[in-house]
Amino acid sequence: MGSNAKGALIALITFGIYSTHDVIVKFLGADYSPVQIVFFSVLLSFPLVSLMLIRDTTAGNLRPIHPWWTALRTVSAVITGLCAFYAFSVLPLAQTYAIIFAQPLLITVLAIPILGEQVRLRRWMAVLVGLAGVIVVLRPGATELTLGHAAALVAAVFGSLSSIIVRKIGQEERSVVLLLYPMTANFIIMGCALPFVYHPMPIEHLGSVALMALLALAGGALLITAYRSGEAVIVAPMQYSQLLWATLYGAVFFDEYPDSVTLLGAVLIIGSGVYIVLREGRAKSSENTPVLRTRTRIEFGTTLRIGPVLRMMKRREKGANRPLPKSGA
Repeated sequence: MGSNAKGALIALITFGIYSTHDVIVKFLGADYSPVQIVFFSVLLSFPLVSLMLIRDTTAGNLRPIHPWWTALRTVSAVITGLCAFYAFSVLPLAQTYAIIFAQPLLITVLAIPILGEQVRLRRWMAVLVGLAGVIVVLRPGATELTLGHAAALVAAVFGSLSSIIVRKIGQEERSVVLLLYPMTANFIIMGCALPFVYHPMPIEHLGSVALMALLALAGGALLITAYRSGEAVIVAPMQYSQLLWATLYGAVFFDEYPDSVTLLGAVLIIGSGVYIVLREGRAKSSENTPVLRTRTRIEFGTTLRIGPVLRMMKRREKGANRPLPKSGA
């Protein structure tokens, strides 16, 4: 099997795992506030993430080099996780994914003021087509727009902002800073809000949260493998397979069946997103390749983000391959 085919296959498995994670969020969301789900998700993720971060032997401290950008990214990740978990709880899975899939379109737009990216006519047309797809999914005026729809849109916007900030400061900030700040902020903020929404969780529901943490960690590890096996331009579009998983899971577990209008909007969003990824993959079409560099999975601020881990691994490999200094005579 070729490296790109291997990377694509691993990515397909990965996004199936991520979709299973989101199904558990939806199950738990029927009984618990997203505040409580996020809190326990972070709490049970800390030991697993800590084991991975112990391997970061880079000298330094936890003070960010870019404190304001780091703070904005941290706030964005917290908002994204809370809104995404709420949207998964109250909206059909396929509809939630279709709205969140607008992230590459928003990243393309945000890259202009934040990264100085030049977006030419073809990518602008793709963005407009994708945003039209979002409007088709939402159907304002034809259907009642709920707080869940607003939450999904907010998650897409702030998830895109978080991703583009990482693209701006990721080469200078330590990976451990990029990974721990959103998780710590989620733990503190959701912990402060928890007494107002808490409901006791039986052991099987706590086990479901622990399973979520394991699935997120497994998904992150597999996605790292996928990006190390194949080209980003091949691996990145595999995220859209989540819509197939969402349709299957929605039908089997929740009696949800996406209608033709939702599917049409999803096709427009996915088509524009794939075009942007392919366009950025061409030489000289994008200076910053902001969508390709975000590693596609929206950041909830509850688990590992694979971009910093990939950079940490590359730095370690470069250090291992560096020739040893010759000793003096």
